[in-house]
Amino acid sequence: MAAQGLRAAALITLLVTGNAALALAQETPLELARLSGPITLDGKPDEPAWEQVRPFPLTMYTPVFRGQPTQRTEIRVAYDSENLYVAGRFYDTSPSGIRINSLYRDRWNGDDALAIYVDAFNDNQNAKWFGTTPAGMRFDVLVSDDGATLNDNWDTFWSSYTTVTSEGWFAEVRIPFSSLGFQTAPDGRAVMGLTVTRLVSRLDERVTFPEIDPKFPFRKPSVARDVVLHDVHSRTPLYVTPYVLGGASRDYRSSTDAGLRRDRDTDKDIGVDVRYPLSGKLTLDLTANTDFAQVEADGQQIALDRFPLFYPERRRFFQEGSSIFDFVGTAGMRLFHSRRIGLSEDGAPVTILGGARLVGKAGDWDVGLLEMQTGKEGTTPGENFGVVRLRRPILNSWSTAGLLMTSYHGAGRSNLALGLDSSVRVSGDEYLGLKWSGTMDENEPDGLGFVDRSVLDAKWERRTQRGLSYTGHFTRAGSGYRPELGFMPRRDFTSANAVANWYFFTDKNKYFKRVYPGALAFNTFRNSDRALESGQYAVWVQWDTKAGGGGWIEPKVFHENVLVPFRIGNTVTIPAGSYQFADLQFVNTMPSGIRLRTDLDVRSGTYFDGRRTQLVVAPTWNVNRHLELGGDYQLNLLRFSSRDQSANIHLLRLRVRTALDARASGNAFVQYNSTTNRIDLNVRLRYAIAEGTDLWLVYNEGLDTDRDASHPERFNPLSLSRAVVLKYSHTFGF
Repeated sequence: MAAQGLRAAALITLLVTGNAALALAQETPLELARLSGPITLDGKPDEPAWEQVRPFPLTMYTPVFRGQPTQRTEIRVAYDSENLYVAGRFYDTSPSGIRINSLYRDRWNGDDALAIYVDAFNDNQNAKWFGTTPAGMRFDVLVSDDGATLNDNWDTFWSSYTTVTSEGWFAEVRIPFSSLGFQTAPDGRAVMGLTVTRLVSRLDERVTFPEIDPKFPFRKPSVARDVVLHDVHSRTPLYVTPYVLGGASRDYRSSTDAGLRRDRDTDKDIGVDVRYPLSGKLTLDLTANTDFAQVEADGQQIALDRFPLFYPERRRFFQEGSSIFDFVGTAGMRLFHSRRIGLSEDGAPVTILGGARLVGKAGDWDVGLLEMQTGKEGTTPGENFGVVRLRRPILNSWSTAGLLMTSYHGAGRSNLALGLDSSVRVSGDEYLGLKWSGTMDENEPDGLGFVDRSVLDAKWERRTQRGLSYTGHFTRAGSGYRPELGFMPRRDFTSANAVANWYFFTDKNKYFKRVYPGALAFNTFRNSDRALESGQYAVWVQWDTKAGGGGWIEPKVFHENVLVPFRIGNTVTIPAGSYQFADLQFVNTMPSGIRLRTDLDVRSGTYFDGRRTQLVVAPTWNVNRHLELGGDYQLNLLRFSSRDQSANIHLLRLRVRTALDARASGNAFVQYNSTTNRIDLNVRLRYAIAEGTDLWLVYNEGLDTDRDASHPERFNPLSLSRAVVLKYSHTFGF
């Protein structure tokens, strides 16, 4: 019997690897052209050297696959010994309709765009996305997990130059090989994956090279075209970025005596970041006295249930290659979440004395190492954090297996975690994902066994956006599973989830581009008593329009079994008990190419033992290329008549983004949360003196909106906190 099992396993492996090899053999890598002469990067690709480069054949991706493009497009890609170059000629029959909505770096906002996706390691999993608009605004994004994960907080060194004429707009892009990192054969031959696209925003018309079926996202690395470059070598420059910072702050804090104590402080600080590519594959980052003053404040959220809120990582040091550390399970559960480092539970910064980070490739292995040390904060001692990640392809180019280890030492205890994971492309669009992770903590109760300290996670999915897609997901988490560096929305549970969509493309319909009905059933059980703790069951119809908008309508049924009462806002308490409730949700999004647009999200129905109506409106107005006004307003009306409780919860977020040109920009972010009675203001002004050299002025203030003078004990100062910081950083290249 064992021999038969081994033979079956060998046959399956042969079929999988054989099919993959056949697919790869069907496409011969394309030889990219080497520039035959000089070019001037001025946004006018008219030099003779460009004429010697053949433009790529382009295929319409949307609104109708393989349709006839309405606008003429020429995209050329070439290289020399140090850089990759892209030239675009984007002719337009209505130049006044070219969308230029923003000059703000990393803020694509419905503009026309050229995008370049480079899978430099040709691993069919990861890519670097470089985009530019007619105004020369740049955005860069890390793509991982074969297009499933995007990180738009990443930045690197590259250049873009554009011009707009009565014929259309034109672009020239230069990407240094040192910003790509890649593998070369001993003879200097490099094979990469490459995709290029043009978007005509007002028409939601996108053309691509290579031809990509809309069943796949166009940013998916595994559908990129393999291209070959000769006699190229990835440079390994050393970048040193010191910073100096000065500022002043004032806070009101609770004291042991009655009332508040006003604390004033001045801040003078210096620090340094060092980046050194050990090779074209591995990059080492070092940091000392790390500071993130220029990072935008977190968007506030409102907790409408009993589970913790998740906030994404925004700090630049943790960005590049961050996807290698991903170990994500059901409901957003994470074995490692970098926000655990250098931030308190309420998001306040904790001093980071220093750290090191190594990411990249060693042979076939993806490698990630992280070591950070924080300083003492008040009575809290310093903490040490360590992470090791290893992952490599198995069976075929679309399958991986790896491990993740984390360590924590601080506050008088230690915590260790180990995770093993794999994602296997079984056949076609069918994927099997398996994860196991376990933890050990010095303070864990006695008697916990292996299962109690572990999580098992299994997922089968069909990844496609044409026809039937589905996911079946099973997870069991033990009561003693405690990943100190992770994020756990809930503990000690077993979940069985299923979700499916059926994608219909409606090429002949004037309004709809794609319609996809779907359904889900999510069940989460408590391990302690095997009761159904949470259930969600829904059906929906979702649509995308040919103009670029979309929406859906979704009735949903819920089950919640609450063991411990919890509060929502300041006036509502949900008692322990078992609840069944339901609501109906409608969402509509307008095309991003419209300068004045809004997204609308409305839902209403029963909620625990009461009722809830929720309204979310998210308008955006691109006044001109220099000014963008936007925000969102969320209103939750909660009514529990049987208990005579109610709440009107408001969350308002307003953003003003402005840019005089590609160097000078500003961002104001104002938030009001009725559950905390605060208005928080975050203003960031940036002047990019040169690439890698920045001057930041940051202003933060928190205002108390609870101004009821009839309750002197609650009558706080209007301004609870205020801080002004000036930060200058300069990058030296060696």
